[in-house]
Amino acid sequence: MTPDAIGRRPAKYPASQIVQVALIAALSGALFWLVWIYGNGLRDPRYLDGWILAGGMGLQISFHVAIKRGAFSPKSATRWRKIHVFAGYLLIAAFISHSDFSLPDTGFEWALWAGFVLVTLSGIFGTYLAWSLKAKGHIDEGVSYDRIPALRAEIAQKVYAIVATPDLAATAIALPGLPHDAWIADLYSTHLSAFFQGPRNMLAHLVGSQRPLRRMTDEIDALSRYVGQQGQEKLGAIRRLAVEKDRLDFARVYLSLTKGWLFLHVPVTYGLTVLGVLHVLVAYAFSSGAW
Repeated sequence: MTPDAIGRRPAKYPASQIVQVALIAALSGALFWLVWIYGNGLRDPRYLDGWILAGGMGLQISFHVAIKRGAFSPKSATRWRKIHVFAGYLLIAAFISHSDFSLPDTGFEWALWAGFVLVTLSGIFGTYLAWSLKAKGHIDEGVSYDRIPALRAEIAQKVYAIVATPDLAATAIALPGLPHDAWIADLYSTHLSAFFQGPRNMLAHLVGSQRPLRRMTDEIDALSRYVGQQGQEKLGAIRRLAVEKDRLDFARVYLSLTKGWLFLHVPVTYGLTVLGVLHVLVAYAFSSGAW
């Protein structure tokens, strides 16, 4: 069974992303080359890549402030978010160049180094979250983190009602029919009940695996071949509700992580900016000049 058959889109890597990766690599290489040329001109290259790094951090902070103030329209926010991510990857090269491919020596430098690493890793994680939302599924506009428990309980009630409804076609005749309802009830109690009662498969949603949902739908499809028309309709409805419940679990994981990573990324970014300003002041206070 393909991912599309159970309600998800397979991951895709459009040509634009490949072009962006190539452009980031090319610009990073150009930066290293420029710093090397600058250093061979008997100038201190730390001022060149340092100011490039400072300018890039200023751009990133401006984006955070503008988003917080609601200065962008939705379309502009999307465009500037792409610029924010692109600039962030370029700043990695500037930081590596500025640190001269070595670890810090002093406590203050370690604070700067650790702050930049945390900002970078959390930013990459946020980029992955945005990609995973596009690649693995979608979240309906009416679904919020606070509403997910109520929606999940509603789905569980629907499934239980479907399982508890007797097969009217079997009871309409005097002869005993095959125990289709018992088979469906057994499938529900042994394989489905726990899934519908609470959030499940968090790790699978984190890594983008659809195996737990696929195993469940395979169980439903396997039984569907052995029951009557009404039993097949029951199982079809249960299958659709299982896919809907899985989407709620995906939304819960995504929305919780979206809230969580921002609590790390944004404060550390502002803290790193303060440390960066102090670093510039100290660098010029103990330097004979910028050139």
